[in-house]
Amino acid sequence: MLFIVARQKPVTVLPPDLEPTEAELAAIETEMPVIHAEVELLDALIAQLDRAPSEFDARRIRRARNRVLAARRDLANRTADAMVSGDAA
Repeated sequence: MLFIVARQKPVTVLPPDLEPTEAELAAIETEMPVIHAEVELLDALIAQLDRAPSEFDARRIRRARNRVLAARRDLANRTADAMVSGDAA
């Protein structure tokens, strides 16, 4: 059996440490309420895929959408407050 092996160097050399930086982790932590709200909305939408939507399903989806909007609003307000307070350049 003849093995075919790549004889070229990889086009993109990956850095040895692929871990996120502290700044990236802080940004993810800041966005976690939005992420959780979006996951909850996705769960509500998936749950009603295999059956006819009931009034309960519609209410659950509506509440999940409102939570997503509220989380996004809060995140935008925190970002705006940080920029107004002089943290930005």
